Amino acid sequence: MQNVTAVAHRGDPYRVRENTTDSLRSALDQGADAVEFDVRLTRDGVPVLLHDATLKRLWQQDRPLAALSAAEVRGLTAGGVPTLAEALAATGGSRVLIDLPGSPDARAVRRVVDVVRERAADDRAYYCGDAPAMLAVRAADPSAEIALTWKTLAPPRPALLAAVRPRWLNYRFALVDRTLTARVHRDGYLLSVWTPDTRRAMRRLLDVGVDSITTNRIDALCALRKG
Repeated sequence: MQNVTAVAHRGDPYRVRENTTDSLRSALDQGADAVEFDVRLTRDGVPVLLHDATLKRLWQQDRPLAALSAAEVRGLTAGGVPTLAEALAATGGSRVLIDLPGSPDARAVRRVVDVVRERAADDRAYYCGDAPAMLAVRAADPSAEIALTWKTLAPPRPALLAAVRPRWLNYRFALVDRTLTARVHRDGYLLSVWTPDTRRAMRRLLDVGVDSITTNRIDALCALRKG
């Protein structure tokens, strides 16, 4: 169990608002090995931390991110939505898992990869998302570490795996059992799962031998891992 990577989903959202620098720091304080966060681009091409397409759920502003400049986002959220550069600075030397939601195009993905490179975070950043986004990551950075998100029990096509070259296959936790774990490992990949939040689900995943768990309850996972 000690070898399972504990990844904090959007930081520590049960204590601190998700995808903020305070949430990322709180997760690391709880013992996370890595923090996962979502990155989208503003209208003027600045990568910022936000899962949704709009500011409504978290910031009570019914405005689409893609229609706002970085300065406007900062003003509407009182600086609460960090840029990717700020998030990388806030996490120090810790691992970060960058999720790319919302079907970003190749230009957007390249901008994210460029910021990671500019901040000298290549060696501690890795990426997750659906196949089109991960293909764009691979095109932008041939050496990037990738966790290909997969949402069905049917395995990814060999041609896709050859093109993406993931290190991890990243499954919704309810799909994972010993058979799937064995297949992923037999095929030469590490298995990551998202996002179990009960101790019972976490224990089951630890028992079947997954390599990484992404959770909203990082404190609970770290406590179980010690047991």
